[in-house]
Order: sequence, then structure tokens, then C-alpha cells
Amino acid sequence: MTEVFRGSFTQQEPIPEAGIEAAVRVMRHGRLHRYNTVGEEVAEAAMLEQEFAALVGAQYCLAVASGGYAMATALRAVGVKPGDRVLSNAFTLAPVPGAIASLGAVPVFVGVTEDLTIDLEDLDAKGDTADVLLLSHMRGHICDMDRLMQICDRHGIQVVEDCAHTMGAAWNGVPSGRHGVVGCYSCQTYKHVNAGEGGLLVTDNPEIAARAVMLSGSYMLYERHLAAPDAEVFADLRYTTPNISGRMDNLRAAILRPQLANLDTQCARWNDRYKVLEDGVRGTPGLKIVERAAVERIVGSSFQFLLLDWKADDILAVLKRCAARGVELKWFGAPEPMAFTSKYDSWRYAAAEAMPATDRVLAGIVDMRVPLTFSLDDCALIARIIRSEVSAVFQAASA
Repeated sequence: MTEVFRGSFTQQEPIPEAGIEAAVRVMRHGRLHRYNTVGEEVAEAAMLEQEFAALVGAQYCLAVASGGYAMATALRAVGVKPGDRVLSNAFTLAPVPGAIASLGAVPVFVGVTEDLTIDLEDLDAKGDTADVLLLSHMRGHICDMDRLMQICDRHGIQVVEDCAHTMGAAWNGVPSGRHGVVGCYSCQTYKHVNAGEGGLLVTDNPEIAARAVMLSGSYMLYERHLAAPDAEVFADLRYTTPNISGRMDNLRAAILRPQLANLDTQCARWNDRYKVLEDGVRGTPGLKIVERAAVERIVGSSFQFLLLDWKADDILAVLKRCAARGVELKWFGAPEPMAFTSKYDSWRYAAAEAMPATDRVLAGIVDMRVPLTFSLDDCALIARIIRSEVSAVFQAASA
């Protein structure tokens, strides 16, 4: 009998009861705006910032409306201006080059390796063309951050990290987001903490932090932050920094705080599921596993494998056959954008030179969400289905 998976690839776990109770408290008193407090009350958003800064070992943290807003704010705060060239990964999602383009800056794409990380040789070759790198840890894959920082330091490049997929992950013991001058995180539904939307920004640089707070729309209420620089850092910046409102509200902050407290447990659960999937498809003819470095602490909230050098029709056949058995896969090599997947040559607001080696990798990337609503048995079943359908198409193509 043919096995079929009956679960949903978009269904998340419910918000923890502590988060629901905290949200209800905020709704009952009605003070959702982060600066709307009474007496000695401390806003939920301010406490969230303080707790997240402590979690990743940062001096400063700002809670904002989305991960995309966090990236654009970080770029503004480090000094990116219209017309500036900003390096970024060719393998990423649209909000990353979108954050660059939203400033009137110019994305310059850097290649991707078969490890699904930024091509450090290509980065080095392009290092003299820009002063900022918006580094996307796309789908949770972290490159050799020690080597990357050596390259960027040599070229005088400031690094802003997009950690939308790596909250809770680390490289060589350093939390993701803490190598560069700014780390940006997402709290969107499909990320590691769920507020529907939301973002967090961390840095140890007081001027960058102060600019970000002013940009986010603090007016002159910056002293109500618990994880912001001292008031004197704002003395001049408050007159010269535009308000581009994008604050997080207390309702979302209240939902997030209990989730942050449980992040380590959730990351371990994702990794258990990832390992079952990885073990289940390893050795499948024609399928390449993306191996992870020993010093990388991963968070396996999504799963990727490569069908390198396959014909497009054969990859589409795998996706169709898996879908018929309930397994929803996405293909980053599709010639046209589909749902959240797209390629660097799809973002026509950013001219890009051809990168054949990168195109080959992108053409083979197959992607799958791993929600925590999946059990370990679910993951084993999904792996059996993928193994079966990839093998069937590969054998037919090889005949």
C-alpha cells in the first residue's frame, strides 16, 4: 500500500498559554502602544528587548515591526545611502535585496556554494566594490564566519547579518547575529518565535543602536527602553535622524517573551526532526545531502537537499509525485517566482551579472518546511516518500 502523509506544512503549534495570558492582559488594559505606560509600568516591548539582548549577549536590542524592517533600519543606521552598493547572497529571499533597494541602494549579488552558503571566494573577489555586506544565513545554513569576518575586515566591509532562519543557532560557539556589527531577526509565523510578524535588531555599537531607535519612531521617548544606549548618545542624533515608524507593539511582545524563554527546547525539537529527515534520505540515488560543519549549531526548522544537474522536467516530476503523496516541496530553481521562492535574476530592480556556478546550485535546491506540529514518525514517513519518489524519477531518467 502506498504511504501518504496527511499533515500540514503550514500549521504551527499554538501560542504558549503564558503568551496567551500575557496578550490578554495587554488587551484588557488596552495599552498596546509601546510608549503608552502608566506609573512605574515597564512596557512588554522594552522587557522583550532586554531579554533578547541577554539571550544573545548583545548590549543593545530594538524590537520592530518585521524582520525586513529590521534589515532596512540596520542598513540606514550603519550609513547606507541611495546609490551605495551593498553585497548580499544570490541565494536568499526577496526581503533581503528588498531591504537594500528600499533605501535606493544597489544590491550586488555574491554566489552560493553547494553547502548553500555564501561563496567566500566570490565575496573576496567583490570585496572592494562595496562597504557593507547584508549576509543572509539563508534557510539556516551558516558559512565559515571566522573566515568571512577575516575577508570583510581586510576589505573594510561592515557586516549586517540576516538571522531570520538562525535565531538560536551559532557558529563556533558565537550566536548567529553576533559576528557582524548588527544582527537582524524575524518573528514572523514561520520563524523560530511566532508573533505573526515582528523583528529584532541587536548591536554593541551605541550610535548604531541610537539611530535605529530614532528611526523606529521613538520620538523623544528613548529613555523608556531598557536595552538602548544612555541618553547622551541621543543628544545630537535625535535632531538628525528621521522617524520611519516601525515599532513593535506590546501585544506582539507579550506573545513573544514566553517563546524566547523556551527557545532552546524548541530548537532541540527542530533538530530532532531534521536528523530524522536527513538520515531518512541519505544515500538516495541522485540526491545530495547538504552536510553541516561540526562547529555549526543548527536549528533545523527547514530541510533542503540538492538534485544537482537534473533536468527541470525531472525535478518537477519529483515535486508533483511527492505532492500527490502529501509532501509539499519547493524548488528554488524554477524559472519564474512561485510563492516565496525566487532567484537573484527575478529581482529586476537589481541588475545582476550571470553566475553559472551559482545558477547550477540554485537549479538543484529543493526545500521543505519542518513545523513542530510534525512528529518524528511524520518525518520518517516524509523521508520515505521523498526517497521513493526521487529514486523512481532518477531511475527512469537513467534508463
